[in-house]
Amino acid sequence: MKKFLFLTVLGFMASFAVMAQDVKFSEGSFKFGKIEQNKPVTHVFTFTNNGSKPAVIEFATAECGCTTPEYSKEPVLKGKNSTIKVTYNAAALGTFSKRVTIKFAGVNDPIILTIEGEVVAAKASGKK
Repeated sequence: MKKFLFLTVLGFMASFAVMAQDVKFSEGSFKFGKIEQNKPVTHVFTFTNNGSKPAVIEFATAECGCTTPEYSKEPVLKGKNSTIKVTYNAAALGTFSKRVTIKFAGVNDPIILTIEGEVVAAKASGKK
């Protein structure tokens, strides 16, 4: 009986491993440097589906309303690339570090992407 239970549990574990997607992001974080206040900035994170099945993003959520992730709801086929566009609204002065949580279907552990930078008053950034 114990052997049967062990083999059953092992079988379930193997089936979950097969469901896991092999998704690889080209980078996990991005530093904007100094940016002007009230001028939103965007970075596009690219990933590749290295798995044997299509990868589907279940959700992408930011830790606050100042950061917005955008992504395709379409499955990403084996060997293909897709993107997640992350926009920060740059309303508050000071340094920031914001995380976006990405959850793929069939994968237990989410992927965390990070954007960082410093929001400065418009004339202090040296940009026009």
